[in-house]
Amino acid sequence: QALCVSPLCPTGSLLLAVRFYSSARAAPLIPSTALGVLLLLVSALLAYAGIRRSLRNASLLVALCLTLSALWSGYGVILILAGQGVLPGPGDARDALVPGLATFTLALLLLAVVGFLCGEALLGLVAAAMSLASAHEVALHCSSSLGPSAVACGHLGVCLVGGYFALGRILHLLTKGSLALPGTDLTEKKAQEQGRDSAGSTNPFAAPGLLLNMLSASVFCCRLLGVTHRLFLGHMPWLWAAGTYQIGICVLSYRAMDALMATAFGFTSILKFAAGYCLLSPAWQPEEPSLPTPFLVVFSILFAVLALFLSLQSPVDGLYLLVFVTYCIALACSPRGFFAGGPQGVAVAIFVSSALVALIHLYNVRARAKIPTGKGAVKALLAQSSLLKLREGPDLHAPYLGYSKYADAEVLTYACSVLASFALTASGHPQAPLATVVIPWVVVAGGILKLLGGSVAFARGKTLESSAFILYSVMWIIWGLTRYSGLCGTARSFHAAVGIISFMLFNSFIVFCSLFLNMAWFFYSLTFMLIAVSFLLDAIRALPTGYDIAATLIFGLVSFYCFLAALASSTFEGCCLPMGRPMVQLSGVGAGTTKCLHLPARKASSVKRIADILRNGGTCGIPTDTVYVLVAACSRPDAVEKAHRSKRQAQDRPMSLWISSLKQLEPAKHLFTPLLWDFMEAAWPSPISLVIPRGEWVDFLGMKDSAKYIGTPQSVAIRIPDCSVTTHLIDLVGPIVVTSANPTGEADTTHHNQVYAKLGDKVDAVLCAGPSPENIASTVVDCTKIDSGSIGFFRVGIIPKSQV
Repeated sequence: QALCVSPLCPTGSLLLAVRFYSSARAAPLIPSTALGVLLLLVSALLAYAGIRRSLRNASLLVALCLTLSALWSGYGVILILAGQGVLPGPGDARDALVPGLATFTLALLLLAVVGFLCGEALLGLVAAAMSLASAHEVALHCSSSLGPSAVACGHLGVCLVGGYFALGRILHLLTKGSLALPGTDLTEKKAQEQGRDSAGSTNPFAAPGLLLNMLSASVFCCRLLGVTHRLFLGHMPWLWAAGTYQIGICVLSYRAMDALMATAFGFTSILKFAAGYCLLSPAWQPEEPSLPTPFLVVFSILFAVLALFLSLQSPVDGLYLLVFVTYCIALACSPRGFFAGGPQGVAVAIFVSSALVALIHLYNVRARAKIPTGKGAVKALLAQSSLLKLREGPDLHAPYLGYSKYADAEVLTYACSVLASFALTASGHPQAPLATVVIPWVVVAGGILKLLGGSVAFARGKTLESSAFILYSVMWIIWGLTRYSGLCGTARSFHAAVGIISFMLFNSFIVFCSLFLNMAWFFYSLTFMLIAVSFLLDAIRALPTGYDIAATLIFGLVSFYCFLAALASSTFEGCCLPMGRPMVQLSGVGAGTTKCLHLPARKASSVKRIADILRNGGTCGIPTDTVYVLVAACSRPDAVEKAHRSKRQAQDRPMSLWISSLKQLEPAKHLFTPLLWDFMEAAWPSPISLVIPRGEWVDFLGMKDSAKYIGTPQSVAIRIPDCSVTTHLIDLVGPIVVTSANPTGEADTTHHNQVYAKLGDKVDAVLCAGPSPENIASTVVDCTKIDSGSIGFFRVGIIPKSQV
């Protein structure tokens, strides 16, 4: 990974160094379009390297990779535009590049300062060299006294530092760690990072997201301060690059279990796409587009509510979001929107506050002594309240069934429903539908971000919610583009009406299923049907006056309540704003108040808790090297009998016995023939069950009365699974009785969600490890006649006969 990152950081600088050294030539060595494409490739590789790095530990290298990736991507698109003649004016390329370069000069300087303070000297040197090169380029564009050779020298400095690090890593790899240049040995740094990661839970993606807020704000700051002459198409790459990267950082923040900051980045990305859309509008109309005032007022309310809840997690971040509340109000009060001086003045405040808060987050990611953000004071204040108690702990974002790698994204999804619905209240001119800025709010908020929320919900095992979110996102995207981009023209299409009816049929099924979920979801899906009816009536040109406004207001208010309820339930213990009980109760899953435990298998504490349940007479579903199984402790005959009853075990499919090591059979080794013992040693651990003759060796395992439920009077199936979680559990409990985690005659269970779905409350707990590594059960070998030279097969599973 380090070998990948180290040459990528200076690659963009090397390309730009060649460009500036050859700028005096009539024809540059690398044409603008080709250079732009190369920078886009470098930015994609850098982003990938940063994300891969972040999946292991938090590091300033993550922020550096993502920041440089955003720089190269925006820079590359501007070069492509210039190479294709889209920026024909003499000062257009200069006005397009300066805001982004100025931002990254400061952003990389912040990274350099934090790198030096936290002992990351080499990373600090790379960031400082990049900052100096960007500053030289800004000076070149603003003053003719500085030649391009100085800029090229700055980029060559970045190449030298990056090359030194790459050389050090190559030497370390070739010599297997015996030789490393100073500052390039990552062995000690990895141990320090793991120690820091275990000590805190700082979101490593918050800082890059804040630096991207600086990027978008700088476009308007430079115009207000007179650094650039006008706002135009050349600034759009910076805005849309920042918006695109912030959507990615939103996903990564969910991966870091920081749902509130992820929601904040989702909100700010919408503003960036809307600003870029406004700068793009002169391509099809001469006048500036207008912004819908009701939408911006609602957006400011959502920002304010999110800032309030975020203040409980980090007061500094909550106060920071209040600047965006001011920004939305300024946009609502200015007819010219992003082109007005008021919002541009607030953009200056966003730039400054983003830099300060980013510095705090960068420092807290690496430093042992954190800069206080006020969280301790809030916890102490709420500790005195008996009504409100913050939700904390490692299982804060754990879903009901099992575990997920992502935090819950429903807060953002409900908020996007509010934004999309209120955006529809804008009444654009039928002859000029693009004159009103509606498409970014409907397509980005209602479509892209809702699709993101649906994907996260699916990853968390919420099948119905994810299906609804994805369906609604497709509806917002299609209808938003159709209605507000003039694709239908003045005559509505019959085919559009047929498509909307199809969506309504799908949504009818979701409304029906939500009866079994909760009351809030029922009204959420039902009121969206009003939106779909509005779309249908508009498509056939039969929309009554005021119906679409009423439908969107009703759906928006229901979505806003769901937004508040999701925020409250994710922040406070207890049900502050209830979502309601299911309107129709079903026996089985979700019908009762008692639910079996779902514990993540990746935690040792979960395995210990499952072991305690088994020792106390419980039955549990656990993962194995094949499919999920239902187990009970051999030392508890009552539990074995319970497993037998809950499974409705057929007489021709007896339960099997599992051990963790042949050492458990060592006291009875003399009761086994040498050939059988050698075969067991050779076969295990593996997904091979051996059916061996029943004998006195069973009594050595302390099974007592459980023995009558295991195997047949003549034989017993026994196995050592090739799964560290399962064998560790057996070490804690002793031998276990095993059967498949499904009623007799049904298909094998390949996911922890299916265990509870098939067995319900008959199982006390489920150890969750996601999908099974295999969808095929173990191979069952008949060894009752092995001493006579023959073996048979009761079932050929994942291990073929030839391997046995």
